[in-house]
Order: sequence, then C-alpha cells, then structure tokens
Amino acid sequence: MRENLLRKKWASGEPTLGGWLMVPSSISAEIMAHAGFDWLCVDMQHGLIDYAQMVTLLQGISATDVTPLARVPWNEPGIIGKTLDAGARGVIIPMVNSRDEAEAAVAACRYAPAGRRSFGPVRARTHYGSDYYSRANDDVLCIVMVETRQAVEDVDQILSVPGVDAVYVGPADLSVTLGLQPAPDQTDAAFNDALNRICDSCKRNKVVPGIAGNSATAPKRIKQGFLLVEVASDVGLLGVGAANALQQVRPGGAGAKSAYL
Repeated sequence: MRENLLRKKWASGEPTLGGWLMVPSSISAEIMAHAGFDWLCVDMQHGLIDYAQMVTLLQGISATDVTPLARVPWNEPGIIGKTLDAGARGVIIPMVNSRDEAEAAVAACRYAPAGRRSFGPVRARTHYGSDYYSRANDDVLCIVMVETRQAVEDVDQILSVPGVDAVYVGPADLSVTLGLQPAPDQTDAAFNDALNRICDSCKRNKVVPGIAGNSATAPKRIKQGFLLVEVASDVGLLGVGAANALQQVRPGGAGAKSAYL
C-alpha cells in the first residue's frame, strides 16, 4: 500500500492544498487531479454526486498521486464504510457536535478492535494492494467537521477522541449558527474567535486543522496554521472561468463571483 502523502506532509508541518468536487463527472475530476492539488474531496453531502458516481470520480483521480477524500452525507457507519471500501483515503464527516458523535465517526473508520468498520474493501484492496487490511487503520483519515456554535464550545471533547486525525471547519455553517450570513470568511469577532479556539484545540490534541474556503481565503488560512486547506471547487472554477471568458469578448459586464471558488 503506497504512502498516504497527506500524513507525510502533515508530519513535517507542511500545508496541503485541495480542491472540491461537486460535479458528477469523472472527466472533470481527472482534470482537477492533473492540476497538481495535494488532495481532492468528492462531495456527497452538498454536491450533485451519488455513490456510484463517486466511485468513478475516485477512479478519475487514481491515475495521479493526489490523495482522494470524500465527504459523506452524514455521520452514518454504512455510508462511511462503503466510501472507504470504494477507495477514499479518508472521509470528511459533517456536523460532528459532541464527543459521542466523534467516537461514532472514528468507530466507523476503523476495523476492530479500534472500531466497528465491517470488512469488505472491494475496490480499496484492488487499488491499494493486498496489505490494505493490515495498514488501513493507520492509513485512513477520519476528518470530523466542526461547523456549529455547539461544536466549537465542545471542541476539546471532540478533538481529544483517539483516532480523530483532522478537523475540517465549515465556515458557512459556522457563520449561520453564529447568526451571520453564510460566507467563506467573516470580519465578525465571534467567527474569528471560533477559528482561533479550534486551532488552539488542534495543537493541544495533536489534530490537523483544516478548513473550507477558496483561493482568496487560502493564504490567510495557511498563515493561521491550517494544514488541510481548500483552494477551489470544480463548480466555482467553471462558473467564474466561463463568465470571465465571456467578459473578455463582451466588455462591460461584471466578472463572475462564486461562493464555491
């Protein structure tokens, strides 16, 4: 089983830059993979991608060294296990708001005795090799999303759960639960205090800090110490690129903006 490059880079304190896949196309996934991202995440929560389509996107990524992740629809062991069996090297699990929910997420990602994942890595074993089972518990990334006021308040309890490898902040949902408009960044003190609190907890608990965002927010997040940083999405790049190309031929219109870039 080849080395998980995210773990290698995080061990040396190197930030990893990623892209977000919401379009159900293995071709666009392949194009994104060849762009040079460290990781790509297939979004089954808010994207347009179902399970069967996710498998084809993972296959599109697999010709490169990009680490394939997937965001599952919910913290449910069935879909977490099937996603890992399909070859995702890690899962991003939304709306983890308590220690109990973090423990459930870890259990779904690990084989016994560390967890309760059922054995059947059909594509994962084919793609990664016959030693998949013996190495999976140390290789697979359990990434929990902290994206609510409640989760921030309980962040130490969540991130102190053994087996939580990384946290992924959802700025839009965090904003909403703080009474703000959904956005990838905020000037509001409560929002920025929440990010600082999450980063401090990651340091205490030796958990990798990650966050959603775009090419404008990514440099700021790297300076703040985040190591799992989203740079762009397929939807955002397509929308902005198409509109900007049209603007060059039809001057006078405003350049496109996207919450997903």
